[in-house]
Amino acid sequence: MYTGTKKSELQVYLSNIPGWRTKRKIVVIESDDWGSVYMPDKKSLEALKTKGVPLTTHYVNNDTLESNEDMEMLFDVLRNHKDATGRAVVMTGVNVVANPDFEKISANGFTKYEYELFTETAKHFPGCDRIYDLWQQGIRERLLVPVFHGREHLNVQRWMRLLQKENETVRLAFEYGMSALSKGLHDERLPDLRAAFDIDTPNDLPYLHAVIITGMNAFEKLFGYRSSFFIPTNGPFNNSLEEITASEGVKYIGTGKIQSEPLGDGKYKKHFRYIGKCNKHGQIYLTRNCFFEPNSWEQARDWDWVSACLKEIDIAFHCHKPATISSHRVNYMGTIHSENRANGLKKLDILLSEIIKRWPEVEFMTSMELGDLIAKRKA
Repeated sequence: MYTGTKKSELQVYLSNIPGWRTKRKIVVIESDDWGSVYMPDKKSLEALKTKGVPLTTHYVNNDTLESNEDMEMLFDVLRNHKDATGRAVVMTGVNVVANPDFEKISANGFTKYEYELFTETAKHFPGCDRIYDLWQQGIRERLLVPVFHGREHLNVQRWMRLLQKENETVRLAFEYGMSALSKGLHDERLPDLRAAFDIDTPNDLPYLHAVIITGMNAFEKLFGYRSSFFIPTNGPFNNSLEEITASEGVKYIGTGKIQSEPLGDGKYKKHFRYIGKCNKHGQIYLTRNCFFEPNSWEQARDWDWVSACLKEIDIAFHCHKPATISSHRVNYMGTIHSENRANGLKKLDILLSEIIKRWPEVEFMTSMELGDLIAKRKA
C-alpha cells in the first residue's frame, strides 16, 4: 500500500526520464484493493481497539468491502467529467477476487486454508448485495474497469503459519473477521500479511503458482474477460512467477520503479523498472508517477493532495509521459466513516475538474488500454 512521499521537484523530474514517451496527454487512475476486506465493520474496529490492538492507519480505520453506495457515488463523480474523446473519466479497479472463509478455517481447526469469492463475501455485508451488478455496470459504462491484483490481498501461507502457532494478535483479529495487522498486542511487530506474493522461503513459490492460476480463472469467470494487467498486492513479487503470469495471459505488470524481489529467508533483491521496459517473457512493465491519496493519515493533515497531484501530472506531461495516478479504494469508502468517502469524492471531483481545465486535450485510459498502446508502438 503506497500513501505517497514528499519528493523534491527535481526527484520527480528525474524519475520520469527513463522509458516510453508520448506527446499525448494520457491519464490513468489505478485504484487498488477492490474486492478485499480489511476491517469488516465499525463494530469490529471498536472491539479490537478495546482489546488493546493498535489501529492507527487510515486503511485499518476505513477500508472495507465496497458497498452499493460507495460504488454508485463514485460512478456519479466519474460520469460528471468528460475528456477530449467525449467519454466519462475511467478508473482502473485493481481487484482481488477472494477473501478468507473464516467459518470454514475455524471449523477445520486452522489446519487448512479456505477462501470464498468476493461475491460470496458480499452476502455477509449489509448494503453490498448489488456490488457484483455494479461491477458489471462499471465495465459496460467504462467507468470502473477491473484488473487482477491477486486472488486475495493476503499472504495466505504466512497467515496460516501464525494462526497455527496461535499468535495472540492474529488469532484475536481472526475472531473479528480480520486477517491482517501490521502491529500487534504489546507492540509486537507482525510480518506483512497483506503482501500476497512475498515469500518466507523458496518453498512458498509452488503455492503462489496455484494462487495465480486459480485467481486469474476466477477473475475471468466473474468479469467475463482475462486480465492482461497484473499488479502484485503491496509490491513484493518473486520474478520467477512472471513466467506463470505470462502463461495465464498477463501482458503488462504494474511495479514500483524500484521493485523489491523477495528471495526467501529475509533476503530481497532490488530491480530498476521504467514504463515500457520488457522482461524476458515479453511482458511490459507499467509504473506510476503520480499519487492522489487524499485520506492518507500518514501524510501531514494539511497536505494538499490536489495541488501535489496536479504538479506531478504537469511534470509527467513535460517529460512526454502518461500520468499514472495511484489512488487506493480506501479514499472512497464510507461504510465505517461516511466522512471518509465524502472527503475523498470531493477532492477527486476537484482534481478531475482541474485536470480537464488545464489540459482540455487529456485522454483518460485504463491500464490495459495504456499497455496496448505501448505494445502497439513497440511492435
